[in-house]
Amino acid sequence: MNTINNIHYRPMQPEDFAAVLQLGNLVHGDGYLTPAVLQQYFDRGLVQQQNASFVAYADANQLVGFRLAFAAGQWVLDQWCSPDLWPVPPEKVAYFKCNTVAPAQQGSGIGGKLLQLSIAALQQQGAIAGLAHLWQQSPGNAAVKYFSRHGGVLIKEHPDKWRAESLQGYACVRCGFDCHCSAAEMILLFPEQS
Repeated sequence: MNTINNIHYRPMQPEDFAAVLQLGNLVHGDGYLTPAVLQQYFDRGLVQQQNASFVAYADANQLVGFRLAFAAGQWVLDQWCSPDLWPVPPEKVAYFKCNTVAPAQQGSGIGGKLLQLSIAALQQQGAIAGLAHLWQQSPGNAAVKYFSRHGGVLIKEHPDKWRAESLQGYACVRCGFDCHCSAAEMILLFPEQS
């Protein structure tokens, strides 16, 4: 377990799921995560006991952040992915599903630390890059700015990325049940390991 500024970081475990569901739906909107979906996401981040998803706690019981990440080869490319535009082979690309930080803790470096921990784990699993779809309508476009600061490069913009999910019960915190938010497809090349 890593401790920085009284925040404790460790790989996500099933006992974290209740708190992850609560924080995820608070930050991203009701229906963003369900128990079944979270279990699928968690499983996609595991390779030979190496976990690419992490949690951050302010104390033993207060979850203040989490990062869900999928190992390379354990996620499906869909219509929102542009592998022909990626600078690396798709089979070597991991996926950053979400980085979530409690509103009161945003801007304190928790998201960046969670990203660094996931990158290190994903590299150990064999990935050389990570793809993400960043919410362009986040306040001040903070999601895209954050990922760019860490080396993320824009590949393509995708209007209405989460519309289908919103029509099936996901309540976007900005649009409600008819989401028209856009995603920035971005890739982050991992530093070479020595």
